[in-house]
Amino acid sequence: MSSDCTHKQPNASMCFICGRDNPFGLHMYFYDNQTDKVVGNITPDERYQGYPGVVHGGILASILDEVIGRVAMIGDHHRFMMTVTLKVSYRLPVEVGTPLHAVGELIKLRGRIGKASGKIYLPDGAVACEAEMTLADMPAEIATESRIQSLGWRVDPD
Repeated sequence: MSSDCTHKQPNASMCFICGRDNPFGLHMYFYDNQTDKVVGNITPDERYQGYPGVVHGGILASILDEVIGRVAMIGDHHRFMMTVTLKVSYRLPVEVGTPLHAVGELIKLRGRIGKASGKIYLPDGAVACEAEMTLADMPAEIATESRIQSLGWRVDPD
């Protein structure tokens, strides 16, 4: 984890990426620096492979989608944004069982629209994949306080 990212973000109950109770999920936790960066770590196992022994590209894209999308939550954990566009570039194959470090960084956030980017790093510092995202505020009727609470959205202790 980047040393400047020590502020833990909330997790939901059944989210595929961060859901603490999802039996099929990745169970990732995310931390931010309270300004413009979010990080998370994971070691994907064989359940998440595409080609034998290689993590499925869709899993990597999902991790990028999550870590990048979370930059909009820095300072407001109830600000949910949805992905408008996600452009992923795959640089290297990722073998199952490889520890990964995901980083999302804010480019700009103006009104209800934002731009952010992210990378997934291998243990040697090489970039496995990277992405740029355009985000938009989630419609208010979807992101209500009661719905957020019903999804188990909370910060879990380390």
